[in-house]
Amino acid sequence: MQTFNEYQKEAVKLRMSTDKIRARYPDMDKDLLKLIAVTYDGLGLGESGEVQGKLKKIIRDAGGVITPEAIEEIKKELGDVLWYVASMCDTLGISMQDVATGNINKLQGRHKRGTLEGSGDNR
Repeated sequence: MQTFNEYQKEAVKLRMSTDKIRARYPDMDKDLLKLIAVTYDGLGLGESGEVQGKLKKIIRDAGGVITPEAIEEIKKELGDVLWYVASMCDTLGISMQDVATGNINKLQGRHKRGTLEGSGDNR
């Protein structure tokens, strides 16, 4: 895979289907079904906590040494986070490439203004 958009296209083929929900509640409003799908993905972003757990164990169990094995485990968890991002982007009709580009543009703007550090979304 070369791009975020290519990843997103492949990732969504493997996502949680709302077919079971649609089968059980055939008259469910499509907006509610979309909300359920986005919420599911949002809850899945809790996978970022798995990344934190791996980092905690590096400090606690490995004396702060980041081994190649630890890197591989972190990479797997980051992949899970990325999968949920891809699924949510698709459900919302946005591309991962647009998210990535927008984020870089935001950070470059903050860098130019000298506001990378600090708090607040609109700095």
